Amino acid sequence: MLAFALSSLGSILLLQESIGADFNDLGRKILGGFIVGVAFAITFTVVKLRLRDKKPPAAFISITASPSEEAPQKAGGD
Repeated sequence: MLAFALSSLGSILLLQESIGADFNDLGRKILGGFIVGVAFAITFTVVKLRLRDKKPPAAFISITASPSEEAPQKAGGD
């Protein structure tokens, strides 16, 4: 999917040159920056999701949870 998106955006750049639609240098820089930004965002998201899958989050600890049954209860009294 990423290859399709990049190839279609590349063809837009080539098409703009052949038609001569007054797409000046500033417009090309803006479009190129947008393409680089989208590619960076997709890459960052994929890397972040893969790292999250490798390291699952810690178990949730609640303040109001009852004490663990595995821990021995201390005897109350003096």
